Amino acid sequence: MGKRVGAVDCGTNSIRLLIADFEDESLTDVHREMRIVRLGQGVDATGELNPDAIERTRVALHDYVDLMRDAGVASVRMVATSATRDARNRDDFFTMAASELGRVVEGAQAEVISGDEEARLSFAGAVGELPSAEGPFVVVDLGGGSTEVVLGDSAGVHAAYSADIGCVRITERCLHGNPPTPEEVAAARFFASQRLAQAFGVVPVERARTWVGVAGTMTTLAAVALDLPEYDSEKVHLTRMSLDDVRAVCNRLIGMNHDQRAALGPMHPGRVDVIGGGAVIAEVLADELARRAGIGELIVSEHDILDGIALSIA
Repeated sequence: MGKRVGAVDCGTNSIRLLIADFEDESLTDVHREMRIVRLGQGVDATGELNPDAIERTRVALHDYVDLMRDAGVASVRMVATSATRDARNRDDFFTMAASELGRVVEGAQAEVISGDEEARLSFAGAVGELPSAEGPFVVVDLGGGSTEVVLGDSAGVHAAYSADIGCVRITERCLHGNPPTPEEVAAARFFASQRLAQAFGVVPVERARTWVGVAGTMTTLAAVALDLPEYDSEKVHLTRMSLDDVRAVCNRLIGMNHDQRAALGPMHPGRVDVIGGGAVIAEVLADELARRAGIGELIVSEHDILDGIALSIA
């Protein structure tokens, strides 16, 4: 008999739930869900979590807890990433989260994880279905406030770094026009290159054979490149894109205005205003991984840190 677990990933832009059964060393999905709550709204500028953002997150988490209770979840783990690591008032968030999670498992609390653990959980979730012969892998988890770069293979993680840049952070800092001006885009690319250079100084990506991208920016890029009429996770999962295709879809999104991005069939409304920033980071990543490792394609995975969290408690 398998064990039913609940995993919650609360990032800068979204909060996500996975309810899964663990049996025979693998996970079987029962329910997946994602909501855009923008917990990191303004945190880069103010150093604090916005009370409205905490309330949006509470409403989503309350619903997730109801789903986990109804599904008979036996163990739960909730991790909070970049936005809460940076916030002075993070205790307000954690008090709220503990109150909600305690309705599933007594004493359950959200936890801030380090960038290093975030990277390792992302790696565990991302490469589980890929042939070990395609390794070593460089897994990139492009989030709202941070981007994790992880090198590893079937033996595990060899190096990891959490870069202080993500689609929300770069948008709030650099991309203010609609569409952004060439000067704003150039500033964003420079900012992304600077922050990612720190990651490449720690993670020897030149050893990698395969690039795997996870999280909402990457999956949205794949869905737009596939010209899907609406978002379809099954079609997106394990999509392979040439780096020329990655650059083309990134340039297309960067050059669009808000209404043009919103009109794209697979575009989640909560990503419309930050997908251009994510595209800038993805474009820089494509150029750097081609130059440093000779990598020619991107594999986009729907499985990521959420699956890693579930595996860690299973």
